Amino acid sequence: MADDNELNRLRDIAAPAPAKDAKGRAFEAALRAYDQENISAVTQGSVGGLRLTERAQKLWSEIMQKKLIATPVLAGLVALPIAGYATFHMLREQPPKFGGDEKITETLADKPATVKPTTAEPKPARSELEKDKKADADVESRDATDALVAPASPQKSESTVAGGAAQQNALERGVLAEPAPPAPTGEFALDGAVRAPSTSRARMPAESKLTAPQQPSTLPADQMQPQPENRDRIEDFKTNPVHAALEDPVSTFSIDVDTASYSFVRSSLKQGTLPQVDTVRVEEMINYFPYDWKGPESASTPFNSTVSVMPTPWNTHTRLMHVAIKGFDVKPTEQPKANLVFLIDVSGSMDEPDKLPLLKSAFRLLVSKLKADDTISIVTYAGDAGTVLEPTKASQKNKILSAIDNLTPGGSTAGEAGIKEAYRLAQKSFVKDGVNRVMLATDGDFNVGQSDDDDLKRLIEKERKTGVFLSVFGFGRGNLNDQMMQTIAQNGNGTAAYIDTLAEAEKVLVEDASSTLFTIAKDVKIQVEFNPNKVSEYRLIGYETRALNREDFNNDRVDAGDIGSGHSVTAIYEITPKGSGGEQIDALRYGQASMDNGGVANADEYAFVKIRYKLPNEDVSKLITTPVTSANEISSFDQASTDQRFSVAVAAFGQKLRDEDATAKFGYDKIMEIATAARGADPFGYRSEFLSLVRLASALGGNR
Repeated sequence: MADDNELNRLRDIAAPAPAKDAKGRAFEAALRAYDQENISAVTQGSVGGLRLTERAQKLWSEIMQKKLIATPVLAGLVALPIAGYATFHMLREQPPKFGGDEKITETLADKPATVKPTTAEPKPARSELEKDKKADADVESRDATDALVAPASPQKSESTVAGGAAQQNALERGVLAEPAPPAPTGEFALDGAVRAPSTSRARMPAESKLTAPQQPSTLPADQMQPQPENRDRIEDFKTNPVHAALEDPVSTFSIDVDTASYSFVRSSLKQGTLPQVDTVRVEEMINYFPYDWKGPESASTPFNSTVSVMPTPWNTHTRLMHVAIKGFDVKPTEQPKANLVFLIDVSGSMDEPDKLPLLKSAFRLLVSKLKADDTISIVTYAGDAGTVLEPTKASQKNKILSAIDNLTPGGSTAGEAGIKEAYRLAQKSFVKDGVNRVMLATDGDFNVGQSDDDDLKRLIEKERKTGVFLSVFGFGRGNLNDQMMQTIAQNGNGTAAYIDTLAEAEKVLVEDASSTLFTIAKDVKIQVEFNPNKVSEYRLIGYETRALNREDFNNDRVDAGDIGSGHSVTAIYEITPKGSGGEQIDALRYGQASMDNGGVANADEYAFVKIRYKLPNEDVSKLITTPVTSANEISSFDQASTDQRFSVAVAAFGQKLRDEDATAKFGYDKIMEIATAARGADPFGYRSEFLSLVRLASALGGNR
């Protein structure tokens, strides 16, 4: 009889009951006690404080096996109405938005978090039950209920909180980033059983120092997370066409010493992707490398030009007209004082390793390069612009470095206000006959205040007239506004560089500091007139975004590029000699007679090169001219100098990446062959790195 009474008590305990019923609570407690560590308690005849007979033990084991199988079904039945109720209220609080055409225009940000029914088994408690078998059954019951409704709860999981900062940054850039998948609510034993997490993991504090979006989506762990939206803004342009010298003999463009494109291309290739076509500006790739062109003998002539004509390696019917310009190299003892304003973007999007942290390291390198009596100011901009450091002598290095180290990201991007404040400080400490320059470092858009490129252009042009120039340094990917960088750098009499590594920062701000900071000539323009009697066709390789109208060459009001101390600039034309058989454009029916009258002046010249420039403190341009004759010819490509051949290899590589017709049949292996033979002296390893990029491009795109 005792056995029967005990068995009835066991059946009553094992029977399902409402959650608030005492028997139901005991049943939940018994289920939660059934883990690997408590099986021995069953076999020893004790469950939940009850002594079991041998017969009851056997029945208990059978019941528990059935209950463990049924538990996932019961859990799903409990979670389903809870999830539906929570979803209903979320939709009531955030209904879909409608546009003017009464169509639903719901966005990701408008959608409530997706809640899926849970079919997981109830989570057994840890070994605390063994330590204290008299724990309150009501508390255990509440824990079990919490575990069942966890997916519908707004409480943050560890993974959600950990990803909060990154999501917040994405939201500040206007991009809704998906959160990381939620962490498992239990631990998995080798036998497949699910065990309850520890108390510290199961009960996350309601508040956290990290801020996460209000309603992160809960995608299944096995669903691929969407990639962050790429918001890089790159100006698209068409490759320069072939011109007939008889119809259009004059080519005019602005000089360009920017290098941003090469760094951007390198970053793409090292990430395992071929660069977007419009990120490849061939002239910036060519001018990335230092060349030993012949320079002027004195500062009175700010630069010297050398023109050569050589065979084209990718076309036996054409030749290359190679124009090399070298700026006068100002000696350190002769360098003027520098008044620099660091204008630093500290918006929330800068909170990435290759952005603000790299930026801070880069500017620390520049500080170490300056002379003691140079002046530095620091302005930051996020939601508002602020002065971090008033004009300070570079001799106070610790004060300057401390101001840089204390920069922290946060907020939107009020670039216009930052530029105005930077120019104000530059004027406050203006150095007559010195270097007065704002150095803007950013990852992307100006989304507060004047953010249109044309508005910024007008602002920069206005300030440029005061003698304060501007250079731009881009950091990071995904939000880079390369188009804006190019616009304001060109109109600010400065350079645009993209810094993706600390080594690149050292190149731009330390090794090339003189050319970056000290301008020796401004508004430099090149105009080439080709002789139709010697040249049938021509095309300029690169400089598409620097093209000028023919009449702009003599107009001193038209802005153009600048050359810094020691800068080397290269421009290459591919020309088709008359009668070579390589013409792509049919001759005019009635144009030939005018060229055969024997009265053409300078008929033996290939072309006539004109360079117009202004000295930094002058507004009237000067002119340098160079006729190109047979004396400039080089009989074979191999006889060209090492630097000339290497620059041609870089030009071929840039055209190849742009998939241009001229190099369609010229493989990466040929480019590699030319560049390897012309590597020459390479003290900083730039040319060796170029060879590795050619290999990467060949592997990614095929040696076509």
